[in-house]
Amino acid sequence: MNKILWVDDEIDLLQPYIIYLNGKGYEVATATNGRDALDIVEGTIPDIVFLDENMPGLTGLETLQEIKRLRPEVPVVMITKSEEEHIMEEAIGEKIADYLIKPVNPSQILLCLKKHIHQQTIVSEHNQENYRQEWSDITYMIDTAATFEEWAAVERTLSKWDLDLENSSMRSMIDDQRTQANAAFAKWIAKNYESWFGNQQSATTNDQSADGRPILSTDVMKHSVFPLLDKGEKVLLCVIDNFRYDQWKTIQPLLGEFYAIREEEQYMSILPTATQYARNAIFSGLMPLQIQQMYPQYWVEEGDEESKNQYEKELVQAMLDRYRRRESFTYWKVNESDFCERVIGQLKGTQTPLSIVVLNFIDMLSHSRTESKMMRELANDEAAYRSLTLSWFRHSPTYNLLKRAAELGYTLVLTTDHGTTRVKNAVQIIADKNTNTNIRYKVGKALNCSDKSVFVLDRPAKVGLPCPNVSSSYAFCTGNGFFAYPNQFNYYAQYFRNTFQHGGISLEEMIIPLVTLNPKKS
Repeated sequence: MNKILWVDDEIDLLQPYIIYLNGKGYEVATATNGRDALDIVEGTIPDIVFLDENMPGLTGLETLQEIKRLRPEVPVVMITKSEEEHIMEEAIGEKIADYLIKPVNPSQILLCLKKHIHQQTIVSEHNQENYRQEWSDITYMIDTAATFEEWAAVERTLSKWDLDLENSSMRSMIDDQRTQANAAFAKWIAKNYESWFGNQQSATTNDQSADGRPILSTDVMKHSVFPLLDKGEKVLLCVIDNFRYDQWKTIQPLLGEFYAIREEEQYMSILPTATQYARNAIFSGLMPLQIQQMYPQYWVEEGDEESKNQYEKELVQAMLDRYRRRESFTYWKVNESDFCERVIGQLKGTQTPLSIVVLNFIDMLSHSRTESKMMRELANDEAAYRSLTLSWFRHSPTYNLLKRAAELGYTLVLTTDHGTTRVKNAVQIIADKNTNTNIRYKVGKALNCSDKSVFVLDRPAKVGLPCPNVSSSYAFCTGNGFFAYPNQFNYYAQYFRNTFQHGGISLEEMIIPLVTLNPKKS
């Protein structure tokens, strides 16, 4: 039974309300002054407090302060005859849950109770019922999806329910539908991916081709950045490494404080969904094989020890030169909070029309979660992973950076190079010692894997991927699979299971946000 504390110096006049609430199943304790109310609050924890503002002795505001000191988690609804603005502001400053003007009626009181005590339960039950009704429609969406736009709609829908029901008992149903969707999506990729690269030119055109090629990594700058520059807008391109669509929806309300969405799209990361390939493709407008052929000094092979994405600034400049664009630009790669603060300071003095910032925090979070037992506990599933992302964004200099960019009038293009997925099923593969270490994709000679869910590219050049050797091929895990070698298979299967990885084929890794936002005017 939910407990209500009602504090009013004229409590006898409120007996009809108390009888009404008792009939609704609430237990109501009463007090006629602030001192008695505080004694009750010290001895018990009410679910909500209704507090009269105008009382003799301790005033309502003074009582409110003490209640919040004793029980900061208890919602307090202030009830008053006064509509004076300063009283409302003081009450709001003390973090009241609601504010009612006398005379109140029973329906107002009941609405307050539903809003502040039962809201989570009501919303959860409502969402669960809606999901039950929509379940068959989602299954139909998955079964019939045949274009990128339809698969993007599947990812948006599943992400919506991931967010709405993240603590629900129906989580297993959503997980099953996502597994079903990823299996069908992998088949669609296997059937269509090679057709998008009929020739090298079609792989880098700005428009989708007649055969339904989606916007790819190579198109991001031409599709979303160049048109803004052509209009004379000052642009900040923010690339957050390892940023999933559901993570974008998690931080969207915070960005809404100082940006308005101009266009929200999704695009498809190229394979492999890894920084070396996908992010270099964004900044060059070229497929990896083209980078290797045209700018060999900027391409780093899988086996090389140097950073695979150290030439991003040079690739951006080469792209601008190739398209005969004269814009100057600034580029920052942020790995530490202190450096982000310096970027904020430099942004104001920047006169270039294009600024690019790469943020690696979420990528570092993913890797640290793999390596740290404590981080695994903190981000033990997708909901916790999203929560950490939100906490990082709210409290990190990144939030201040984007806020400052809005104040300076920058149009923000927010995107990522690829997403990430939580892996669960180990897939055995045999490969030579020169094969790369990523557990979602392998590139090398004589790759041997009998799992039929694995997608293999025997002719990498046809899809714009370089070949370390003439006989090299690429193998990609789909869904929630990850590669492990026969040697110490069980150890590595246990070590990597339930970690967040990228490089393979899944909705979460490949269908990712591409959002353009306008700064709100102050």
